[in-house]
Amino acid sequence: MIIFSNPLLIIMILPLIGIIFLVLFISDTNKSFLKIFSFLITSLTFLFSLVLWILFSESTASFQFIETYPFLPFFNLTYTIGLDGISLFFIILSTFLINLCILISWEFPKFFVKEYFLSFLFLEFCLIQVFCVLDILFFYIFFESVLIPMFLIIGIWGSRTRKIRAAFQFFLYTLVGSFFMLGAIIFIYALKGTTDLLILWFTDFPIKVQLILWILFFFGLAVKIPMIPFHIWLPEAHAEAPTAGSVILAGVLLKLGGYGFLRFSLPLFPFACLYFNPIIFLLSLIAIIYGSLTTLRQIDLKKIIAYSSISHMGFVTLGIFSLTVNGIEGSIILMLSHGLISSAMFFCIGILYDRYSTRILKYFSGLVQVMPIFVIFFMFFSFANISFPGTSSFIGELLILVGLAKISFSLLSLSLIGVLLSASYAIWLLNRVSFGSLNLYYFKLFQDISRREFIILSCLSTTVFWLGIYPTSFLTKINFSILSLVKQLFL
Repeated sequence: MIIFSNPLLIIMILPLIGIIFLVLFISDTNKSFLKIFSFLITSLTFLFSLVLWILFSESTASFQFIETYPFLPFFNLTYTIGLDGISLFFIILSTFLINLCILISWEFPKFFVKEYFLSFLFLEFCLIQVFCVLDILFFYIFFESVLIPMFLIIGIWGSRTRKIRAAFQFFLYTLVGSFFMLGAIIFIYALKGTTDLLILWFTDFPIKVQLILWILFFFGLAVKIPMIPFHIWLPEAHAEAPTAGSVILAGVLLKLGGYGFLRFSLPLFPFACLYFNPIIFLLSLIAIIYGSLTTLRQIDLKKIIAYSSISHMGFVTLGIFSLTVNGIEGSIILMLSHGLISSAMFFCIGILYDRYSTRILKYFSGLVQVMPIFVIFFMFFSFANISFPGTSSFIGELLILVGLAKISFSLLSLSLIGVLLSASYAIWLLNRVSFGSLNLYYFKLFQDISRREFIILSCLSTTVFWLGIYPTSFLTKINFSILSLVKQLFL
């Protein structure tokens, strides 16, 4: 009965039910039922996450839907879950995109179909845990568990010959970075005797200890975003991953680092955040400018979007470490927006790859003549990617720029360079793929998007448009949590 009284517990348990049922009761040969059942489980999970949104009270900064279970009482370790305004929408984003990933993969896996859908259900379970667990040790466990299904998705169902190398590169880069964070967690437990976040928020660390712990957490979280110079694994992982793998990697996994900064670095180590601010600003500006310039010289469509993600994540870290209410609000909105827009862009590229078996830019031209519906969606998401007014990214970047204006005009001016560069590569890509003369030398047969692809792109575009024209529906749930966080920073 406790489970049914708390929708958070329901969305945690549904993927596990799906995993158990797939393993025990569904045959590998029954591929149609595998897909239908997986879609049903992820759809129910998404619907219950919307129930969380409806029931979530926007008038308090306290955690809601809290449940606590003893894990190792002798060692003072408890498993605690709960939601605040920051984590609520990351859970909704995760369940929404996993559901779409099942639809995206409807015709994709030709082998190990059961294992493929099991990987996505396990990934959904781990992501929900990451965003709702309130203990830094359990956060680390699920933070690292996410690597396992993603490693399998890239390494087994990747699209090209370098998929094994890309999978190991992704796994090792992120795992090694997280070892530093594990060392910090062990040190915190030795120092305070607990890893419960709700207790640690009301404890003070000495200044030198804060600096050391912040650096250790930084390595673990910066690799996940990824920040320059920890970004090497990202373009290769995207290039080799299947379409659904790229969607969930860009849509949710890149947000784990930003969420970790908000959840742990800012409230636990406020002095260190102020101390290291100049370094973060420098790395973020390098990421924005370097990411944009590198995007302009790519020839692989997936790598173009991958490098543009590095640039957008630079804006996210600028907003987080501006330590202003507007900046942090903007960083959360931009992370949600990027999760939707980058997912849509990778899906659009996946559509082209499914039809023409190539992602090399020079082969595409004039698709508006033969794929007009595809080009309409591609144009919308390209403009959303450059933060066109009326789209979700515009709200996120605007709030970040307002936050930067409150602390440094020079920082604001330099970050605007990234806005101009992002417009350059997005318009260049859109023009190169959609317009001009049709390249009949390489392709003879053309097909516009199917009904299934239309539904997926419509869901993503509607959400992007909704967040762009009515951000208040999101910000009202987030505001109190951010105000509480900023107050804690400057107490």
